[in-house]
Amino acid sequence: MSRKVRVRFAPSPTGPLHIGGVRTALFNYLFAKKNNGTFILRIEDTDQTRFVANAEKYIIESLEWCGLKFDEGIHVGGEYGPYRQSDRKAIYLPYAEKLIETGNAYYAFDTPEELNELRLQGEAQKNLFVYNAITRKNLKNSITLNKEEVTAKLQNGDAYVIRFKLPENEDIHVFDEIRKEVTFNTKELDDKVLFKSDGMPTYHLANVVDDFLMQITHVIRGEEWLPSLPLHVLLYKALGWQDAMPSFSHLPLILKPQGQGKLSKRDGEKLGFPVFPLLWHGDNDETSAGYREDGYLPEAFINMLALLGWNPGTEQEIFTMDELINSFSLERVGKSGSKFDPDKTKWFNQQWIQRTDNAVLAKAFAPILVQNNVNAEIQTIEKIVGLVKERAVFIKDLWEHSEYFFKAPNQYDPKIVSKRWSAEVPQILNNIIEFLARQDDFSASHLEEKLKSFIAENNYNLGQVMNCLRLVIVGGAKGTHLFDIFEIIGKEETIKRIQKGIETIKI
Repeated sequence: MSRKVRVRFAPSPTGPLHIGGVRTALFNYLFAKKNNGTFILRIEDTDQTRFVANAEKYIIESLEWCGLKFDEGIHVGGEYGPYRQSDRKAIYLPYAEKLIETGNAYYAFDTPEELNELRLQGEAQKNLFVYNAITRKNLKNSITLNKEEVTAKLQNGDAYVIRFKLPENEDIHVFDEIRKEVTFNTKELDDKVLFKSDGMPTYHLANVVDDFLMQITHVIRGEEWLPSLPLHVLLYKALGWQDAMPSFSHLPLILKPQGQGKLSKRDGEKLGFPVFPLLWHGDNDETSAGYREDGYLPEAFINMLALLGWNPGTEQEIFTMDELINSFSLERVGKSGSKFDPDKTKWFNQQWIQRTDNAVLAKAFAPILVQNNVNAEIQTIEKIVGLVKERAVFIKDLWEHSEYFFKAPNQYDPKIVSKRWSAEVPQILNNIIEFLARQDDFSASHLEEKLKSFIAENNYNLGQVMNCLRLVIVGGAKGTHLFDIFEIIGKEETIKRIQKGIETIKI
């Protein structure tokens, strides 16, 4: 009988969440929801030396902004908690000791200084030192020491770590859902530390134990963890859990826009785009840009990330979250890395601004209006946003394309003045002011019909009049449909702007 799908996103709180991590969370979320499964957030903070105090809060806020809702986790609870590894500290040692009892692990008493000396000697001889099946035979551990010596060291409180005992020169065949069968030879690997002298497990032990206890069915993680896969498979077998072992999928890297290698913070700083979902405040008041603060919509950000490494098999590029869930499958995740394209990311944002409800955009735009000393009713902002949003790439662009709705022009484009303004224009515009003053219905459709008829009846040049009206209303040859502007700014403001233009523009 198949098990209910349970997946986890398990970041370490060592700094801001990279967009590669967000994509890992996203693919886990899509897979869980596609299969009516459970999506879990687990914080893996076993490396206390790299712990960053506000990173956990940042991770949660980032994922919430992205719309990734967890079914279980440190912030929502669940029956398999605690969901922070430092809160599970007492759980791990018995499993490490069990591995020692079964001959699958051993105590190692080598000091950091001794191991560092061996590494330096290896470098001098151009030979990398690795703690493995060959070198462990000559080192200070429970394989080379007799039982009495080991017992004495433990009773004396000598510092130790527990290492996994890899088989010597053995091929390990593992299956990855994306890469299919992958083979490793143990002579290429090292005896990883499972339990540290500070009383904390390493990632490897804690990860496997927690996945088993939390009944994780599918491990979907980044490609950088692929070299750890043989150890994790061997740990499942050594602990007698092979029948409960999850399936593994290792996602391809997100690559630099230029050159080779994994996308980094430095690439973003160099080329001017964020690599983190939210603005990050680091040490010494150092900040790193975030997609949210740079004006990206979460829907656009997620849409872009989903298509980095996953191909829907169709020409469709714009996906809602529900569409992504319905379309997603691990079978269509590629093996090769995907180049990050900042310009394509902007395109996604532009597309999503066009698709976003005007009320949502108006709410996001309102703080920018406040910054520009504009006080407008939200209904008016919604109408304006609906007229200009197709021109915007970011929320902040809405101001550039709509400023004239809120503020009368202080200057007029000299090229338009030179080309369109003539001696008779002021009198024509005064006549139009009188016409507009008589209109009780100031809706765009009514004004357009009536004003164009008025212009025709008086044998005015339609092109000249309309261009001059736009000039005095917005300051130049820009803006949305002129009669929409009339309707939104209203009769009084429209007439006021025309009068100001007549008084100001001289030829």
